[in-house]
Amino acid sequence: MSDDMVVVNELKEEPTQKKIDKSAFSVNVNKVDYEIQPMFDYELYGLVVSYELHDGNYNLHKRWNDHLNIADYCVVWDKSAFTKHLPKINFWNGQFTCNISTKDMQAWESFDPTQLSNNHLISDEKYIRKKLRKIKIGDQIRISGWLSSYKNLNSGGTRGTSITREDEGNGACETIYVKEVSILRHYNSIWRKLMYLSLLVFIVSLVIYLKAPHKARNH
Repeated sequence: MSDDMVVVNELKEEPTQKKIDKSAFSVNVNKVDYEIQPMFDYELYGLVVSYELHDGNYNLHKRWNDHLNIADYCVVWDKSAFTKHLPKINFWNGQFTCNISTKDMQAWESFDPTQLSNNHLISDEKYIRKKLRKIKIGDQIRISGWLSSYKNLNSGGTRGTSITREDEGNGACETIYVKEVSILRHYNSIWRKLMYLSLLVFIVSLVIYLKAPHKARNH
């Protein structure tokens, strides 16, 4: 991420949650049944610093038969999103974790780990799953839904959720059943623009090549 990135004011807000009394409900994804237990209404504004898209046919998600967890997004907000030292901090996602490192002491001291969360995003709605897959690093997003636990009704496997931003380690990630998602601002870095430009040039060149007349070779 570049130093000149403009961060929207909504990212100054802390995530909000409110305890709810809602019955568990069942969903089906890829012919697997899951039971979801909502616990809190939840709204999050954040800057995406790392992410991992999941496929239930690969890795640990295949072992768990988990097709519900579409992606993990690691986000920051408030002072940790606005600090000028953010580009000096490295973020990366593992299979179900968000990791950070930096060699710059000033950057480390400017960062508040309670203003970071790794979010296990779950949804059975096709349009929500499609929108989630469009989110990239540097995008500023809003997510609204329920902090939830869920259970695989076929295998009995369960997954819980964190309900505080101040924990760390195993179990510190938020599991969100996503009801609404929006990208408030895309991160249009020079590298992303060049990628789109090169893709456009390739497509135009391919179209010109296919439309051009060709002589048959004589063998």
